[in-house]
Amino acid sequence: MDFVEQLNQWGREKKPFVFLIDFEQKKPLAWPVDDCPDWFQYKFTKASSAKKELQNATIIDEPFSAIVNKDVNLVEHSLIKKHPITISDYQHKFNQVMDALHKGDSFLMNLTIPTPVQNTVHFQTYFDHAKSKYVVWLKNDFIAFSPETFIQIESGMISTFPMKGTIDASLPNAKELLLNDSKELAEHATIVDLLRNDLSRVASKVRVTNFRYYEEIPTQNGKIGQVSSAIQGELPPDYASRIGSILYDLLPAGSVSGAPKKKTAELIASIEGTDRGYYTGIAGYFDGVNLDSCVLIRYLGADQVYHSGGGITFQSDMASEYQEMINKVYVPVF
Repeated sequence: MDFVEQLNQWGREKKPFVFLIDFEQKKPLAWPVDDCPDWFQYKFTKASSAKKELQNATIIDEPFSAIVNKDVNLVEHSLIKKHPITISDYQHKFNQVMDALHKGDSFLMNLTIPTPVQNTVHFQTYFDHAKSKYVVWLKNDFIAFSPETFIQIESGMISTFPMKGTIDASLPNAKELLLNDSKELAEHATIVDLLRNDLSRVASKVRVTNFRYYEEIPTQNGKIGQVSSAIQGELPPDYASRIGSILYDLLPAGSVSGAPKKKTAELIASIEGTDRGYYTGIAGYFDGVNLDSCVLIRYLGADQVYHSGGGITFQSDMASEYQEMINKVYVPVF
């Protein structure tokens, strides 16, 4: 039985399961919740493996600040020291994206870059203490602290919340600067339109219920302001029996690929030069009726490489995009 049909069968059986699907969809993983191995740990909005993990863990009574101060040599008050590529190396890839945009091969492309980091905190500590909407840890591979939902299904309604547009929230009038930025508006509107069309493939009565709302996400280096939208549609009554097919109809996530999606994904593979793997893939939890899932961003590999990036349009400023890529290299522990 192939992977999609296995998920569909579990959906028909109302069997709860967890899943992990890479960006290229080459190495998906899924388990019934009761059979989930200890080497896959997760915290979703309504489900967590943390209690199971803590049953077998050594409990540390010290506050996290004490653990950090004892075990980590803080560099500029950061838990990780970044070693980003040079701006000239970034510009080379940026120029390739701009060339594709001006040729009309894409009109929005998400360019991501690996950043080597120095990190001495155990991933178990990050998993236990990260302040993030989603935390996903595939042991010996990566940990992700994702603020972004992929899709949620509740009572037969499917929703997605594309996140596009970031800013240093400490800047004066940060919210107004971000919401009034014409480049950010165009990029966000493009992704909203793409995901509205994506949802229309699996649902009816698709509509944008909240366009461009601002949120602030805390990090150990201060807050990052981000803009999201909410899109919702109605699924058919038998959606659970097609739960795997629904997921795959929506992949890859539009907010971390671009538009048009298929051609842009091909360009991403060419320009980035390597598979993303689980980075910018998805992970989620299905309880037999409802589903919650996230996009695997804010991603630290076990190889001590952090992955980050952003959407590029013809209006993008290279230096600003380079800095945004660096700003997104953080762990939400503070």
